[in-house]
Amino acid sequence: MEKSHLIKPLLDKDYPVISYGDGIYLYDTSGKKYIDGSSGAITANLGHGVQEIIDSITNQAHKVSFVYRSQFTNEPAEQLAQKICELYGDGYWSFFVNSGSEATETAMKIAIQYWQERGLRGKNKILSRWMSYHGITIGALSMSGHPERRSRFVSILEDYPTISPPYCYRCPYGATYPGCNYLCANELEQAINRIGSSNIAAFIAEPIIGAAGGAIVPPDGYYQVIKEICVKYNILFIADEVMTGFGRTGKMFALEHWGTTADLVAIGKGMSAGYTPIAATLVSEKIIETIKNGSKSIMSGHTFSANPQSAAVALSVIHYLEKNNLVDTALVKGTYLKEKLIDLQLCYPIIGDIRGKGLMIGVEFVSDMITKFPFSKEINLTSLIISKAQQNGLLIYPASAGIEGIGGDAVLIAPPLTITNKQIDDLIQLFEQTLVDIGKDLQSDGIIST
Repeated sequence: MEKSHLIKPLLDKDYPVISYGDGIYLYDTSGKKYIDGSSGAITANLGHGVQEIIDSITNQAHKVSFVYRSQFTNEPAEQLAQKICELYGDGYWSFFVNSGSEATETAMKIAIQYWQERGLRGKNKILSRWMSYHGITIGALSMSGHPERRSRFVSILEDYPTISPPYCYRCPYGATYPGCNYLCANELEQAINRIGSSNIAAFIAEPIIGAAGGAIVPPDGYYQVIKEICVKYNILFIADEVMTGFGRTGKMFALEHWGTTADLVAIGKGMSAGYTPIAATLVSEKIIETIKNGSKSIMSGHTFSANPQSAAVALSVIHYLEKNNLVDTALVKGTYLKEKLIDLQLCYPIIGDIRGKGLMIGVEFVSDMITKFPFSKEINLTSLIISKAQQNGLLIYPASAGIEGIGGDAVLIAPPLTITNKQIDDLIQLFEQTLVDIGKDLQSDGIIST
């Protein structure tokens, strides 16, 4: 390839050139085959090259691909909003955007506007957790408790991350569930009392922490406590379901695992399964009614919001999920994948913890299983594992781990929901080969003993 002018994640790295995808597999231009063990960025939930989705793209393109939302509405967007309302709960409205970052930032803005419309203009602060990631725009990054991604921009970010994550493997209190009495959840009430509920618009959380924590799953009852605190202090609850939505965890939306709903919900990624850019902010009826009776307009907007091309694709993706019962099977297949990974944990002591739900599984690595002590940051173990796995033909996703999400190593394994048990076996074989290779490298460098 001639000199590239494309800005890639690492400017001095040579990336393989993708040729095509087929199911759970990707092929580069050299003919090398990869198992897409992370669905890209936990996005390609249906796998690649699904003809039904391709047909929906073509069919809509023959009609109209773009109209501006202030001039027209369109049938695909109307139908998609109705379908999502049926999936999440009666009364929820959809504000369509183009990425997860836009969806969480829109949720933040709507939460603040809601209180303004009610005459409570002081309620403009958002609370969030450390070890969280809500997007890369300034507003979304302000809500993100991801030290590495915040570091360059701290001086212009809001100090929204406030409370500890529900990280049971490394409990910040040194406690054990259920004897902990949800100390990490009750931190929210302490923070509210310190800051003052009259200053707080909303609390935002990922139901299962993704890239910032390697699929950290809270204990049962956690979100009930969170929701009760939000209601008690008149604070909106925003659920960031960008990574967890549309069947990824074995439920259509992850909060269903705990019988909880939110006032505002950010969705994306699996919403279009990667076939086109689209995301959304779901808004509850009480918020919509307040704004409808006030200014009548949500102060947010994007050129490509609610475009019929992307809306038609998302509708087709949801239809495919339902027709093939992929949400329920994700839970079954995820159990099978997790069991296989636990078998590996017994053989490879660098695996400290396996966690997650459905086909969103996190693997955290440690230098000592007993003390849970992480590897030195200088080793950059996560990057080594990601790179070695790709060499072996397996794509997995990097995640943060360790105390405060600093200095630990983890990966996410989240293949398309269409994966078969036989393909999971193949994925596990490649992951085990990666562990063998990494073990040899660490031994030769004197980092671990034989």
